[in-house]
Amino acid sequence: MKLDRLLAKHDSLGRGRAREAILAGRVAVEGAITRRLDHPVDRFKRVELDGRPLRQSARRLHLMLNKPVGILSATSDPVHRTVIDLIDDPDRHTLHLVGRLDRSTTGLVLLTNDGNWSKPLMAPETKVPKVYLVETRDPIPASAIEAFAAGFHFHTEDLTTLPAALEILGEHQARLTLHEGRYHQIKRMFHRIGNRVVKLHRESIGGISLPPDLGPGEWRMLTEEEVGCGSPRL
Repeated sequence: MKLDRLLAKHDSLGRGRAREAILAGRVAVEGAITRRLDHPVDRFKRVELDGRPLRQSARRLHLMLNKPVGILSATSDPVHRTVIDLIDDPDRHTLHLVGRLDRSTTGLVLLTNDGNWSKPLMAPETKVPKVYLVETRDPIPASAIEAFAAGFHFHTEDLTTLPAALEILGEHQARLTLHEGRYHQIKRMFHRIGNRVVKLHRESIGGISLPPDLGPGEWRMLTEEEVGCGSPRL
């Protein structure tokens, strides 16, 4: 929203008087006087008129959570515990998820109340890399590396998956990097090579990695560096 519209709406000045106040240097955004009528302001910006706050600015939240097995990737559910239930913060009700994980999948989940930050992370066109640790029922053949790089055609959606990087770590373990997020994609990809995923854990999203000292069910705020490297520009 532009500053003149916010001022007119929240202080009942009307558009004309709001513009006069801004041009006269009576309005501050985040403590700094501005005379820009079109200065962008959102609910996270503190706006003052003659030193008086027009509204209480909201807290901007960026969190990471280590999701355990059995927890639902949702903001609410009448039956199952959700990731929101694990977060002890007074503003947790404002959060939304930046992508989801199946109930049986563990690992990194990002949550925020900042849509401008989360939108590029979830947008298909940005192709943000997501890294998973995979354990399988049967041994993983070396030929799987080329198969995952070539992509698999899913007839239901009539699409071919983007090239995925598969690193075989052991007979039954691999690290997989995706740049998309189709329905049950990893399980379906391994099914196509005649194997079954028995354990799946997300290690990172973009430039944000799950730290080893954050245990299952634990969460913390992202650092400024993580916030900065987490969301690419559209």
